Amino acid sequence: MSDTNIIQKIKDRFPDMVKEDHSFRGDQTVTISKEMIRDVVQFIKDEPSLGMDFLMDLTAVDYMDRKPQRFEVVYHFYSSNHNHRVRLKIPVDEEDCLVDSLVPLYKSANWFEREVWDLYGIKFKGHPNLKRILLYEGFKGHPLRKDYPVNKRQPLIGPLN
Repeated sequence: MSDTNIIQKIKDRFPDMVKEDHSFRGDQTVTISKEMIRDVVQFIKDEPSLGMDFLMDLTAVDYMDRKPQRFEVVYHFYSSNHNHRVRLKIPVDEEDCLVDSLVPLYKSANWFEREVWDLYGIKFKGHPNLKRILLYEGFKGHPLRKDYPVNKRQPLIGPLN
């Protein structure tokens, strides 16, 4: 299947939800509305010609003032049967940092979503155990946000002498 066929199948199934798409050197990317993430992912997983059976990665990007929505949550999927991949991106507002969890569809989303919550502060609705995974529970803030102060002292670290 060509790269554009993967994108076209998603666009055909969800014509009003695809905001942007591109294919470059075998890299397919589709930007969709966050309200449809669970439906789109269920489709790319269950559709036999797509068969995205592996969630390779889930991360976020903080664009701060460079885009209308501050964050993007980025998902990378792979089909072991068809040897193709697709990237899904969803824009997320700073005021509404809540995205549906993919844990019911991919167990590997559990730790990926906890990492994004821990480092960016984006919450995942329906996550079974959304708590910090890399930092301790008393840590204040989310250190991969662009506005996180680089010299901020944390409760367990204490003041500089």
